[in-house]
Amino acid sequence: MADWHTTVTPPALARLLATARLPEPATARRPAYRTLAGQIRLLVTEGRLPVGARLPAERELASALDLSRTTVATAYETLRGDGYLRSRRGAGSWTSLPEGAPPPSDALHPVPPDEQGRILDLGVAALPAPQPWLGLAAARAVELLPHYAAGHGHYPTGVPVLREAVARRYTERGLPTTPDQILVTTGAMGGLHLIQRVLVGRGDRVAVEAPSYAHTLQALRLTGARLVPVPYAASWHGRAGGAQPHWDLEEWQRVLRGAAPKVSYVIPDFHNPTGALVDEEQRRRLLAAARAAGSVVLVDETTAELGWGVPESTPLPRPMAALDRSAQVVSVGSAGKLLWGGLRIGWVRAAPALVRRLASERVYSDVGTPVLDQLIAAELLGEPLPAVRAHQLDRMRATAHAFAAALSEQLPDWSFALPPGGLSLWVSTGGLSGAALARAGEPAGVRIAAGNRFGSDGAFEYHIRIPLTVPAAAVPAAVERLAEVAARATAGGRFGPADEGQALAV
Repeated sequence: MADWHTTVTPPALARLLATARLPEPATARRPAYRTLAGQIRLLVTEGRLPVGARLPAERELASALDLSRTTVATAYETLRGDGYLRSRRGAGSWTSLPEGAPPPSDALHPVPPDEQGRILDLGVAALPAPQPWLGLAAARAVELLPHYAAGHGHYPTGVPVLREAVARRYTERGLPTTPDQILVTTGAMGGLHLIQRVLVGRGDRVAVEAPSYAHTLQALRLTGARLVPVPYAASWHGRAGGAQPHWDLEEWQRVLRGAAPKVSYVIPDFHNPTGALVDEEQRRRLLAAARAAGSVVLVDETTAELGWGVPESTPLPRPMAALDRSAQVVSVGSAGKLLWGGLRIGWVRAAPALVRRLASERVYSDVGTPVLDQLIAAELLGEPLPAVRAHQLDRMRATAHAFAAALSEQLPDWSFALPPGGLSLWVSTGGLSGAALARAGEPAGVRIAAGNRFGSDGAFEYHIRIPLTVPAAAVPAAVERLAEVAARATAGGRFGPADEGQALAV
């Protein structure tokens, strides 16, 4: 069965291993093979290395890690003995779980429906659907569906009415757009994966913000891209009204000149996970540096409508593509953050020629997005949009302020800056490991997204992302449970439990 699973290249595994930080006291006294085995086991149990992923041959991995082949072979044998690796002559070795072990826990994956009453989900940043608007739009879409049912139902570029609605919304935001510049995809991740497949080859460098969206970083690693992190210029320490992070343009210029990345991936509008909003002048300067370096700028706009902290009278920066004179920008958007993630509607905005190329490439894996979902999204992006947006922003604003108050009271050593928008707070945990918090939270029924998931190189160990998805009235109780988890993690050591078995248990 391993023949059908993902093959992880030596460079890709090396980059993943660099992000797998074991407890420092235990790491210091381990032989190298046990450290390697512990790192691979940690990646599997956290869901960052898929179960069934084919690992590199011993000699290849030893070369990539600058270790002896004996060290890698002994690590693999340790993993096989513990049930985390299986091998077959001629088929290689692939990751597995010990018999009877629970499936990997990943705070960034949705909680199963049958566990939602038991688990406090502080991992997934996705809002409930806005009602009654979703129900009304769904009813209207069902009425329209027979018009589309006479044909085959495959629309590789999207149903025309949705392409028109998305193009109209871009135009309203200050970026004149025509429907032939829009490709509808199955969620924003579908669009990002498609762009990666077309524009990024194995071994290509991709410049990314640090921190950045965890799922995109993981997808880039697994496809063999070489990530070049570019840190923000400000920290997130301090309470509401503190310094807001912004791009370090000198560092961006240095990376673009020196690394010559094929693609630069940025989230300028209410950034995930920090909520930062980048002004137009910074956008212009980064575009100029990227143009000089020949780097395509991939702009993630999935959170662009989430400006709950920006006064209505304050104009928002225009989309980055509005500042682009050379078709250098490719934008990805989504209905999932503002409307509802269950619709699975995303889109790409690009030059018409690239849209056609992406559509041609798409049919080999995904011939189109469900028509009914597209019709619902088109309805919501029409007349109801202002009311829907106001409803969702009110919800996030109330939750953000409730978290700010409760965290200040119950976890005063933690710090953050209240952002102008976005779906999360980026919180510094005062020296307490985010990974240790996540591990302590699992048995307590609290899902926590550790900060190192949002870094390309294992950074942000002492941060967590808190999504603004808990109802405001429930926030004090949620923070009380979070404080209990923090006390448990602290009791196990500020760097996580020293015992290897405890540290790797999820």
